[in-house]
Amino acid sequence: MASNPVEHFINLLKLLSTEKEEDLSQYQKKMQSTSFKERRANGVLWHPCAVEERNYDAGERLIVKIRRPKEHNYSHSFSSGKLVEVFPSSDETTSLKGVVNKVKEDMMFVTLNADDFPNWIEYGKLGVQLLFDDKSYKEMQWALNELVKTESKRLLELQRKILGFEEPNFIKCTYSGLSDLNESQKNAVVRVLGAQDFAIIHGPPGTGKTTTLVEAVKEVLKKEAQVLVCAPSNTAVDLLTEKLSQQRISTVRIGHPARVDEEVLNQTLESKIARHKDFKLLKDVKKKAEEYFKLGGKWKRNFGNTEREQRKMLLQEARSLKKEAERIHNDIVEDVLFSTRVITSTLVGANHPKLRGIKFTTCFIDEAAQALEPASWIPIIKSNKIVFAGDHLQLPPTVKSFKAGEDGLKETLFERAIRGNQADVLLNEQYRMNEKIMSFSSKQFYKGIIKANERNAHQKIFPKDNVVEYVDTSGTGFFESQHSETKSSYNKEEANLVFKHLNAYIEEISSSGYEYPESIGIISPYKAQIELLTKMLDSSDFDLKIKNRITINTVDGFQGQERDAVYISLVRSNDSGEIGFLSDERRMNVALTRAQRKLVVIGDSATIAAKNKFYNNFLDYIHEIDAYRSAFEYMYD
Repeated sequence: MASNPVEHFINLLKLLSTEKEEDLSQYQKKMQSTSFKERRANGVLWHPCAVEERNYDAGERLIVKIRRPKEHNYSHSFSSGKLVEVFPSSDETTSLKGVVNKVKEDMMFVTLNADDFPNWIEYGKLGVQLLFDDKSYKEMQWALNELVKTESKRLLELQRKILGFEEPNFIKCTYSGLSDLNESQKNAVVRVLGAQDFAIIHGPPGTGKTTTLVEAVKEVLKKEAQVLVCAPSNTAVDLLTEKLSQQRISTVRIGHPARVDEEVLNQTLESKIARHKDFKLLKDVKKKAEEYFKLGGKWKRNFGNTEREQRKMLLQEARSLKKEAERIHNDIVEDVLFSTRVITSTLVGANHPKLRGIKFTTCFIDEAAQALEPASWIPIIKSNKIVFAGDHLQLPPTVKSFKAGEDGLKETLFERAIRGNQADVLLNEQYRMNEKIMSFSSKQFYKGIIKANERNAHQKIFPKDNVVEYVDTSGTGFFESQHSETKSSYNKEEANLVFKHLNAYIEEISSSGYEYPESIGIISPYKAQIELLTKMLDSSDFDLKIKNRITINTVDGFQGQERDAVYISLVRSNDSGEIGFLSDERRMNVALTRAQRKLVVIGDSATIAAKNKFYNNFLDYIHEIDAYRSAFEYMYD
């Protein structure tokens, strides 16, 4: 451990540099092949694909809907916010850069960085390729350098207190707000109001962390004109923006519109600029400037002194109008920002050019346990008080460099802040899961103090249902395999069993005369298993009504989500007891807490429990609640 904050930040700079190098190296390895097939297999290329639709967004940006063939439905690294280039198959040197709006199965929406659609965009086959984006690294490096050299007394205090060198201060406060908040949620709001330096809302799965956070924001706004609300991902920021807007709190979402969910586009800075009373004036001035530039640049056969002076005057007027347009635009931005109560952005987005120079009394950081520490400091530099919200017992941020992770980069600022002080409040009443689904996680991770709210404690799909089932494949010979290219594990027989069990379960519900679950999740830690399960579902004879209710994704992809019923395919089955990804208890905490009314876990008990105390405890719990089943029950018709 560093002896002082400066030493800590200098070390973080080194670790971040190592992480960037590893990230770039992995990207280059995936891209080094000239073969479309290999890049496609590496998850960095969609090819061949074609533009299905083209359109304009509210800000007149070009948007294309791109579709790839179903037979090329391989796993990939494309997601909302990623930088890409789009190119014609015949010529990779001709390309347009863009940003991914969203990806869904075999469709991708991309906002292009262009003034108009090129001719080649709608003819023939295209390729869409990932680009390496170092912007986040530059912003994190900037923050760490600022922290090292700062002379701000307040920022120096925050450094020492958040990192545990000094104790944070609190004053006594009361809160008499919403009566429908539970006791722990009210305590969390009180802690936020009384914090002089920072506070922590520790929100385990389903405990209403977002509801509590929004209420805390509302209370803080009774005394402060404006607050900053951040999160590591665009998805989390969009959710908060939506929830705050629903409370009729004026909110501005900072960020590239391509990275913003459609539901909150009206809250973006660009959208609010377009609706401003002076926007028409801005457009008119811009139009006049363009006209004068065109006139000034117009070619003339006879060009003498008189024409030269005319051109000079026209260009001077054009430049003057351009400056006037910039002034009007800046005035509009300033008016929008200073008249709003909440500004939302990603952690990196908190250093957006439009926010530079703005200081906040309070900054809220949601999902703080999923953020790299250097990113968390970006909004802190702009604030006097911090409220962290998250759960360090769920998935941490991804660190690509093993060395950087082991040397300290994998530890989040949330973890450092929650350690050894009384700044946190644990939300202890959950509103998502049946108590049988919840209880193991509560005992294993939260000292057994999490309780289920009355309205969901005993909820079931149908009255006689077994809420939790563990289907044991031990002794069946369902051994795992490894994908030849990605090295990801999969288990074909176990995948078959998932659908056999689901089919039997659907029939049982139907024969009992009850409605099918509205949503079904199928989860696995392994991408190869997800690909296999997806293909099997596509080719299955499940009724379309059921198919449309099923979502298949990795554990990481399900973080923050919930489903009525959830199946977890553990995959690993071998004689050596090696379980790889499964050994990450926090990842399993996420997986086991996605289900509301039905949880089915399928795996080989002999493998998972051979060397692992966590799974031994889990199997003990399974036997305790009489949830054990053998796969042999489902192997024969």
